[in-house]
Amino acid sequence: MFDTVIRGGLVVDGTGQPAFEGDVGIVDGKISAVGGKLGAGKLEIDANGALVTPGWVDVHTHFDGQATWDPYLSPSTDHGVTSVVMGNCGVGFAPVKPDKREWLIGVMEGVEDIPGTVLSEGIRWDWETFPEYLDALARMPRALDIGAQIPHSAVRTYVMGERGITHDEATPEDIKSMIQVVKEGLAAGALGFSTSRTFIHKYETRKFPPGTFATPDEILGIARAIKEAGHGVFQMTSNHYQMETEFPWLKQIAIDNKLPVAFALVQTDQTRENWKNLLLELDKAHQEGVPIYGAVGARPAGILMAWQGSIHPFMAHDAWKKMVHLPWDEKLQRLRDPQVRRELTDMKALMASAEFDSRLAYLTQSFQKMYSLGANPDYEPPQELSIESISKRDGRSPLEIAYDMLMEQDGKGIIYFPSFNYAYNDLSQLHTQLLHPQTMMSLADGGAHCGYICDVSVPTFLLTHWARDRSRGPKLPLEHIVRKQTMDTANIYGLKDRGQLKPGYLADVNIIDFDKLRLPPPYVAFDLPAGGRRLNQTAEGYVATLKSGKIIMKHGQATGELPGGLIRGPQCHF
Repeated sequence: MFDTVIRGGLVVDGTGQPAFEGDVGIVDGKISAVGGKLGAGKLEIDANGALVTPGWVDVHTHFDGQATWDPYLSPSTDHGVTSVVMGNCGVGFAPVKPDKREWLIGVMEGVEDIPGTVLSEGIRWDWETFPEYLDALARMPRALDIGAQIPHSAVRTYVMGERGITHDEATPEDIKSMIQVVKEGLAAGALGFSTSRTFIHKYETRKFPPGTFATPDEILGIARAIKEAGHGVFQMTSNHYQMETEFPWLKQIAIDNKLPVAFALVQTDQTRENWKNLLLELDKAHQEGVPIYGAVGARPAGILMAWQGSIHPFMAHDAWKKMVHLPWDEKLQRLRDPQVRRELTDMKALMASAEFDSRLAYLTQSFQKMYSLGANPDYEPPQELSIESISKRDGRSPLEIAYDMLMEQDGKGIIYFPSFNYAYNDLSQLHTQLLHPQTMMSLADGGAHCGYICDVSVPTFLLTHWARDRSRGPKLPLEHIVRKQTMDTANIYGLKDRGQLKPGYLADVNIIDFDKLRLPPPYVAFDLPAGGRRLNQTAEGYVATLKSGKIIMKHGQATGELPGGLIRGPQCHF
């Protein structure tokens, strides 16, 4: 007898092969049998008319702090995620000496927009080294599995102290010490090493995380540590306009190590076509069998503008600054005042702000890229619905239109600003990238960008938009979409015990009412430690999510089961 039988669903097994109807049997937390009519189970779940897929494997998150207090890593489990990898972009919380804990929090707050008060309140520091951090994570019961990468900024600071923070060139002795730290982390179970070279990542006032300007000797030395360990992904976030010059040495690391290298592959408005050349380079790598992958998103990196968020078109206005710290009810009352509306929509007064520079102008005045998100979010909106187009058509100022959009839903309206990956005003570029065999589903950024981005829902978006609803271009096959965020992501990170519904694999399973699958609009919540703010987005249509055979979510509600744990290093199927 099976422990659990999932009856009569449409099985999309994660391999990319055609879906089929049949049962899934589970014994001792693993898939025991798939297909046909199976025997009895102690628990039987009716999946007739539903999809049955592997649990999603999300390899680009920033739950490094949240993982120490939240067993569900909300809202990832709302979206069918059963395994996450954190420690991306070179930032994290280990290794760390006691006097640098708050400094690391400051870096994470600046780079990933996670409130420092939340991290200070939520994290219980009981580690110094990276192996001790993994041990701390392993002690906590949790609903899903988590894996961690070793962050460059923490390693550099741990070894070099203030010299690492001020970007001094690492000496041969420094590099030797960093290599040893990385080796120890990998031996303890880290899934890789991450670094960042992008100028987008800043903390405090125009400070860049340690490692941003690391020399080739430092980077390649650490890469060789991964080779010696025999496992681990080298993950990097670079200046996107410079990726063509970064690609050759990243490829060489992949050749030398014979281990995966992943870099963020995005389209910017300034480099509209660079991604095409990088795909051609990935074609060559694929033909040569070189394990280098472009990490791509499912949708644009979407800035969400809201009165209660971090970014909106009026954020630099002196009139806004006078009310920004008021309680929400009082702030909303003022925003409803016609005189306040007139003041805030005065473009000359806005541009007179001392803070108004080119970056702020891009964020707050790119009206051709701003859209009302509304009650049924459209993440591929047509240009004619932009604030700029509405302004030209209706003869109203863009700021007046933006103001009215934000005042919708009792002042909780959201303006959607697709920054990266929307230079064509559609998702045709992502369609091409998602089909490529050498791209990796990534960049959801779970746990990060609490005040202005909420892309943690992209596992659900992949199904709703790309496999079912897209109207502005071709869709993608359901089987391909499932494989992209299950078997493919799992295999790249050496997690070969999951991502497929086949005998012997972990019974990480999603049961999904595909017809009813929906993304409600995101909203601002104050549910983090110390009452911290974050943008949140749930999902409708997940009948159940199972982790190692236990139901952890049922119709969007946590069940209390905590079968997950820490992933230590590569995992084998048998």
